[in-house]
Amino acid sequence: MSQMLKRERTAAEQADEHAQYLTFHLGQEMFAVGILQVREIIEYGNVTTVPMMPMFIRGVINLRGSVVPVIDLAARFGRGVSQVQRRSCIVIVEVDTGEEERRQLGVMVDAVSEVVEIPASDIEPPPSFGAKIRTEFIAGMGKVAGRFVILLNIGKVLAVEDMALLVQLGQSQEDPESAATKQMALEAPALPAGSEVV
Repeated sequence: MSQMLKRERTAAEQADEHAQYLTFHLGQEMFAVGILQVREIIEYGNVTTVPMMPMFIRGVINLRGSVVPVIDLAARFGRGVSQVQRRSCIVIVEVDTGEEERRQLGVMVDAVSEVVEIPASDIEPPPSFGAKIRTEFIAGMGKVAGRFVILLNIGKVLAVEDMALLVQLGQSQEDPESAATKQMALEAPALPAGSEVV
């Protein structure tokens, strides 16, 4: 019975199994993310560093008036800080923050390759061992032109506490008036003991 149902799948259902992915390079390895999560690709540059941030947070950029944190994907995978190269770029992706809202983040990669279509039949489950990155980061292994591409689960690449940190970072950078108020409070002279505020 189940075999008959499989044969009767409509063309539309079969088409849904052919998802598109943006492929990119980190070193000699190729990775991919679902194209529906990608908003745009921009040239690497004008990244403002932020003190006291984890090594994998490269800094923030101003994207048409919005503050977008930039993640160094290689550093996140424990491979050390990426070196800016001629083809380095930032992939702007949209991720779920876990608070019923989505936020844009920038992902720094060595080079973007192309958009490919990978049938579900050409996607293998994540390897149980031998991967150079944590297995929860991997959504699957896709076959493209005779080689495997690591399909990333962007929602898992950043842990919940990391996402909270990035949201706070974006909010603090977007509220200069609040930051100025705090700075004024720090710079205000202390009142002598027993003084009253009029």
